[in-house]
Amino acid sequence: MTQTARPAKAVTTTESPWVRRILTGIALAFLLLFLVLPLVAVFAEAFRQGYSGFAAAFQSDDTWSAVKLTLITAAIVVPLNVVFGVMAAWCIAKYEFKGKAFLITLIDLPFSISPVVVGLAYVLLYGINGWLGPLLQAHDIKIIFAVPGIVLVTIFVTFPFVARELIPLMEAQGNDEEQAAIVLGASGFRTFWSVTLPNVKWGLIYGVILCNARAMGEFGAVSVVSGHIRGQTNTIPLQVEILYTDYQSVAAFSVATLLALLALVTLALKTWAEWSHEAQLKKAAELPPENPHLLRGADVSVGDELRRIEWSRDPHEPAANTNRH
Repeated sequence: MTQTARPAKAVTTTESPWVRRILTGIALAFLLLFLVLPLVAVFAEAFRQGYSGFAAAFQSDDTWSAVKLTLITAAIVVPLNVVFGVMAAWCIAKYEFKGKAFLITLIDLPFSISPVVVGLAYVLLYGINGWLGPLLQAHDIKIIFAVPGIVLVTIFVTFPFVARELIPLMEAQGNDEEQAAIVLGASGFRTFWSVTLPNVKWGLIYGVILCNARAMGEFGAVSVVSGHIRGQTNTIPLQVEILYTDYQSVAAFSVATLLALLALVTLALKTWAEWSHEAQLKKAAELPPENPHLLRGADVSVGDELRRIEWSRDPHEPAANTNRH
């Protein structure tokens, strides 16, 4: 009598169970010690005097001015970095040109330079005694120790995030779908909006989340160019520092909870984006092979979009050369 062969058990690792438990325990202890406990300490200190002490920290006009300036800075910086990131990623991923490696190096430059050095460089360039200082002063334009300086340094330290998320994604996708849309008569803008953008949607969302979190939490570069003018050029991180140095620890930690909540919201949005992307890829993997483009994560059928482009093309417009042998 023949015996049914049992499927072999998948071997995921060669380490013994006690080694895996030790490594897992070390990782969890590290996260608890360096991430969870500091975050808990922030909220515990903020509510040390009860809710009344926590609410009293937000009755200051300087605090609300810092919150307002932080939101304004993020509202300016994030859209500009989205535009730059998409353009840079499109240029690098879709074209070959001389100096491409150098351009990628420039995009990565803010990752390797201290934010304090960035702030000092902008002071040297735009300060009163800087290279452009006399020209700006002659036209009554103030950048350093003002909001424009804060926006400029924040743009510098955050602009790689969107581009670095999109470049590898666009390189992996190639140019086939864009070329097909152009052959069918689509304009460059419609090709980007209907074909390219849906394919990179999740990478763009992830980059925006990281860019916004860094823009609202930047301290070093902003501290150098802001001048610490209370009620005018202080952002939330600078306001926390001022409150703490003034021995108002409860107020400082109360305001710091805003940044902590921002970190938690950022983590939640990042997790949601990753789960949504994975669920979409899993759903696409179950589709029949007639829709292979969906494996790239597009929400809409690019094939259907290309057919719509073909149907909407002017019938009097000469069609692309499709001679078949």
